[in-house]
Amino acid sequence: MQEISDVNDGATDDVTLEERIAGCLVGAAVGDALGGPVEGYSPEQIVERHGGRVHGIVGPWHGDGWRTARPIAPYHKGDGHITDDTLMTHALVRVYSTVRDHLDAYAVAEHLVPELISRPVWIPELESEALPLQRIFLAEKWLVARLHYGHVDPREAGTGNIVNCGAAMYMAPVGLVNAVDPRGAYAEAIDVAGAHQSSYGREAAGVFAAAVAAACRPGATPASVVDTCLAVAKDGTRAAIEAVCEVAARHTEFESALASLRAAVEPYDTVGADYRAPSLGARRPSRLHAIEELPIALGMLVVAAGDYRQAVLGSVNYGRDCDSIATMAGALAGALGSEVPDEWAKAVAEASRLDLYAPARTLAEVTREVFARDVRRRRAHEAAFAQIAGLR
Repeated sequence: MQEISDVNDGATDDVTLEERIAGCLVGAAVGDALGGPVEGYSPEQIVERHGGRVHGIVGPWHGDGWRTARPIAPYHKGDGHITDDTLMTHALVRVYSTVRDHLDAYAVAEHLVPELISRPVWIPELESEALPLQRIFLAEKWLVARLHYGHVDPREAGTGNIVNCGAAMYMAPVGLVNAVDPRGAYAEAIDVAGAHQSSYGREAAGVFAAAVAAACRPGATPASVVDTCLAVAKDGTRAAIEAVCEVAARHTEFESALASLRAAVEPYDTVGADYRAPSLGARRPSRLHAIEELPIALGMLVVAAGDYRQAVLGSVNYGRDCDSIATMAGALAGALGSEVPDEWAKAVAEASRLDLYAPARTLAEVTREVFARDVRRRRAHEAAFAQIAGLR
């Protein structure tokens, strides 16, 4: 694999835990909002619609006709509105706030599903307060059908769902609670995601959480994050990340990388060339394939050398499922310490009627509590093992 540059613009070794968590969660939300209005389109269509590349917050694809335009209606995508990626991420933060410990698939059934079906929140794309269930995609509604109504074992509930990025897109909190412990993050996310996804959709959730945890390490770079992903990833997910990041290492700006990154991930992607008309083999379980979003997000992080603005803009202008790609790229760049543009963060917060920093403050408190609890558990384990092993 071609060597990846260790440059990480804007990041330093002294970025605090709180700053990394805020950068990650705010960065994910802003990326989500920037990608939303151009989701589902090709880079060429984006250029034609906007008269060039997207460089910030833009309005709805269909202008004032968004209320009735298909397949967008009734969602007001654009104008700084976050989408279901952020709604699900913030819901998972609230679950951590309730449990205040590591999560598993049962926590999804006991806490996340009630968040989706019984706790109204402001839905920017609906311009009203509603249950998250009324906004999330079918692959996320699966959680409610299987766990709340079907009473399926949470550890197996993801089996049978369409295999997509639905679980991966909101796994950043798992990586943050396991900051600097990528293997712990991977294991926890694989457990949590078992309630939602299977196959390479579940694998992507684990690898993305590991990537976030790795990005929190002092001195972390895009190269070290990718290396961590390759160390934990399995099957088609690993192959796709390696192929995409090898190509990404040859580029220093996203414009030249758009077509080559798509070509690199294409053999592993099941959706096909026309994102809005998936192939008959799309989103089925396979050990040979991968979701498109995570490898491309990592590739854009490499192309941008860790710079938040460039990683997110590259992800947005890639098109296809670019809100989720930009969510992941933004989360990783933010966790590395690259600054989220303040003008973007303020505009998204105002347009979405959200305090983007409140979930970060909450999760930082929980993360410190969980770490302290982990230390106590580890010390108890060490003492007990030392006793039975005759080590003291």
